[in-house]
Amino acid sequence: MTESWLGPLMFAVAFLLIFSGYPVAFSLGGTALIFAFVGVEAGFFDWHLLFALSNRTFGVMSNYVLLAVPFFIFMGAMLEKSRLAEDLLKTIGMLFGPLRGGLGLAVVFVGALLAAATGVVGASVVAMGMISMPVMLRYGYSREISAGLITASGTLGQIIPPSVVLVVLADQLGISVNDLFRGALGPGLMLAGLYALFAVAVALVKPEAMPALPPEARELQGKALLKQVVLVLIPPLALILLVLGSIFAGVATPTEAGALGAVGAIILAALNRRLTLTRLKETMDYTMRLTSMVVFLLIGSTAFALVFRGLYGDIWIEDLLTNLPGGKIGLLLVANLAIFVLGFFIDFFEIAFIIIPLLAPAAKILGIDMVWFGVMIGMNLQTSFLTPPFGFALFYLRGVAPPEVATTQIYKGAIPFIGIQLFGLLMIVLFPDIVTAFID
Repeated sequence: MTESWLGPLMFAVAFLLIFSGYPVAFSLGGTALIFAFVGVEAGFFDWHLLFALSNRTFGVMSNYVLLAVPFFIFMGAMLEKSRLAEDLLKTIGMLFGPLRGGLGLAVVFVGALLAAATGVVGASVVAMGMISMPVMLRYGYSREISAGLITASGTLGQIIPPSVVLVVLADQLGISVNDLFRGALGPGLMLAGLYALFAVAVALVKPEAMPALPPEARELQGKALLKQVVLVLIPPLALILLVLGSIFAGVATPTEAGALGAVGAIILAALNRRLTLTRLKETMDYTMRLTSMVVFLLIGSTAFALVFRGLYGDIWIEDLLTNLPGGKIGLLLVANLAIFVLGFFIDFFEIAFIIIPLLAPAAKILGIDMVWFGVMIGMNLQTSFLTPPFGFALFYLRGVAPPEVATTQIYKGAIPFIGIQLFGLLMIVLFPDIVTAFID
């Protein structure tokens, strides 16, 4: 009887520690050690199983697929630190400015471009929040609409390849990063299109909330503007095509393409005379910090999974999920509901490392396409950036938004876009071809 309850109790204790505010990596690792001791004392766990932890840790450190994570982080950080993302946002803003709601469309367009060029959500939201929001407020844009567009468009870096989150999901699900990138491309572009349609609809229904920019607010016009658009737009587009094209064509692995993208970002910064030692150090520091967080989370979750399986918790989870009423539909409902609710409280990386290893075996047993399953999870995880009270995109924007923008206005602005993301998730579930059409 005690043995059957140790696994579920271990799961509950880990979440209790996480929700209490302890760092997730240490909560998972600490819970693993505590329950390993309890299991040994109760006679249900063998200390020798922990000998495998060193081998698994070494496996994490030598994982070639995960090596793509720091490369894509570096590429995004370099584009943001060298202000190339800022140039892109200002120029596209001037291009769309004459249209009612044009600044909103520019934010969505640039958000999609930055997603494909960086794969890092924080950099996109901070850049657009610092540059676009003061301009949008100055010319009469609604604070809620401005905040919602910036935070939602900034999260496109999670679902549009090359995404750091997709790399982690592919590793946790045991599938090809290339296939997951291909499968996520259609849904990512669909989501960007839905954001744009929402911006157009609001501009038509409430024109006072999204007015056009007056002529004096546009620094460049006519041929000068078109020339600027070409000069600013083509280099990052070329980098995107080089990185994604090499992956989709099978010329390079995602890790190799990530390294190519990192070098390409350095070259673009140098060509624009923005490459300085200070910016290079800032980029490397940001990359080191975020990569270290991911690795520590992965090691903590590895220790947790090892002890959890030693206490037969994986069998308990597998039986629970595969015997749900409705079979596949029951699993999908429970999985999506769990991920969506947890997104209110914990980080997307934490969800990926804790929940996905529990869901993946049951999904495989029920015959669910794992690439489609991964894209669906990625779309659901994206809501974790926007759901109050702990949505990371909301915090990123709060840190750079003008003081007159209240936190409640940022939260209100995100709500319609959470609905749009859930609609996109429903479309993936009802029409799987949105994902599978891009896979060979």
